[in-house]
Amino acid sequence: MDKALVVELEKLIGRDAVVSDTTRLLSYESDALAMYSAPAELVLLPKDTAEAAACMRLLAHYDIPIVPRGAGTGLTGGARPIAGGVVVATSRMRQVFEVHPEDGYARVGAGLVNIDLTHACKSHDLFYAPDPSSQRACTIGGNVANNSGGPHGFKYGSTTQHIMGLVVVTPQGDIIDLSKPKVDPDGVDLVGLFVGSEGTFGLATEVTVKLEPCPELVETLLAVFTGEDGLDRACDAVSEIIAVGLEPSAIEILDSLTIAAVEESSFAAGYPRGASAVLLIEVEGTETEVRGTCDDIEALTRRLGAAEFRRAQDEVERHKLWEGRKGAFGAMGRVAPDLYVADAVVPRTKLREMVRATVAIAERYGLKLATVFHAGDGNLHPNICYDRRDPEETGRVVKAGVEILEACVKAGGSLTGEHGIGLEKLGEIGLLFSEHDLQAMGRVRLAWDPKLRMNPGKTIPLRACVELSDGPRSAESAV
Repeated sequence: MDKALVVELEKLIGRDAVVSDTTRLLSYESDALAMYSAPAELVLLPKDTAEAAACMRLLAHYDIPIVPRGAGTGLTGGARPIAGGVVVATSRMRQVFEVHPEDGYARVGAGLVNIDLTHACKSHDLFYAPDPSSQRACTIGGNVANNSGGPHGFKYGSTTQHIMGLVVVTPQGDIIDLSKPKVDPDGVDLVGLFVGSEGTFGLATEVTVKLEPCPELVETLLAVFTGEDGLDRACDAVSEIIAVGLEPSAIEILDSLTIAAVEESSFAAGYPRGASAVLLIEVEGTETEVRGTCDDIEALTRRLGAAEFRRAQDEVERHKLWEGRKGAFGAMGRVAPDLYVADAVVPRTKLREMVRATVAIAERYGLKLATVFHAGDGNLHPNICYDRRDPEETGRVVKAGVEILEACVKAGGSLTGEHGIGLEKLGEIGLLFSEHDLQAMGRVRLAWDPKLRMNPGKTIPLRACVELSDGPRSAESAV
């Protein structure tokens, strides 16, 4: 990296905020999908919008590509550095600028950790609904980039339903202030367009979020299924719960390998070790609503063969059950050193069929598969446990991942529920979109970033953009 550029950047944001030391750069070489890694040449840590804009203007002057980054918890390689580029991270932007309890919104820095937002508004009896499994580490800006979901997305929807405004720094360093909270946009919905763009449009530095009132009563339930067909019956129970019109706020499935890993880890939640699957269900609302829904869910799951049905007795037990679920990915480290977390959506009526299909694919490639997913959304997360130091095994993991995506799309599903496309699924995007579709998306990308400097080689194949622009064709090497 040009030493003159580094000196100029240090003048703008301070020497400590410009990471160039080889050892410190190691922690930025990938996101949570470690199979895609590359050494970062330079990482910038601006503390606010003004510093970010100053950095972006300088990088534009030097015509340098930019990789936006939150906490690096993404699972598709979207925050992986690229050759000749600079990583701009929002992790110092943790401000809570204001909380408006009367109007039900807050304005925060993009680097604020997800769970800290709920902590910040708890005294007002409000909370932020999107709750990815990584919510103790992931940032609001990262959630915006990938339109993240989480267990409670079944009731509350994904991130896009909760973003009322943004401040965006463009690739040229201009500041677009869209932070005023709006339920409906005036004209073109630029905020809605930006959410889910995976860092290819610009850098979000401030976010205006919608807050939800804390429910009167919350019950957490655990339905336990045993036997060889226990996972099948758990899937059937999810489809049936939805079909009869019951409305829990979250429905999660964990299979036997996941249960074993969790119970042997620091996240031990009291899941029965002998179970082939458990349903973790949450119900929220008034006392009358909650009691009635819980009774109906218990009757339904027992009818479908649940061997046991539990209701958390207090907040401690509720917290423990959810800690087990949200710590499941980390617990998989007891099974293998690396984890490939697939992310695809299927129609909920086909959960049993598609879970069986993913198990069969993993078996065919000789891989260990753990299944834990947002069943209420039909958002599958087959977790393949492997060791990336073994190139042959890693190759089998990649092939299995492609087959899983192919099967889900063929069943009427989608390529991603909440993780995005990033690098991981770039080669499979044609399963769902035609070249005409991709060029239409490319035109939108070019409107924000005419030189294709924002996160090049991610999300949309550059062939869909380059021929429409005067951008650098060499950016394809960033894939």
